[in-house]
Amino acid sequence: MALPDLYAGLDEKIPDSLADLHGPAEGVVPLPPHLVWSGLTEFDLAKPMIRMSMYRIVITTGRKADYEAYLNADLLVHDWPQLRRGLGPGYRRALEKKLPLRRETVG
Repeated sequence: MALPDLYAGLDEKIPDSLADLHGPAEGVVPLPPHLVWSGLTEFDLAKPMIRMSMYRIVITTGRKADYEAYLNADLLVHDWPQLRRGLGPGYRRALEKKLPLRRETVG
């Protein structure tokens, strides 16, 4: 018996546009229990590593409404070059296919 595809249904939970991501840009953000049920549950967005940890949680366990409520478009684009390294290839491909996250590099 084959295991279910880890990335099945991922396209449906990613919003259609960066404009749909209305998450906070600053402050301390508490995540609800359906996203994080133990360990760190509040995330200081001023701390890049903590912020990217929160974003990984939302991306890998969240629903479309969670993406829209907790991810901030500007922060996601800014952090994407580093954040993408901590995600599985299916998440990277799906997000980059649907959202303009990759910035062109010069040189």
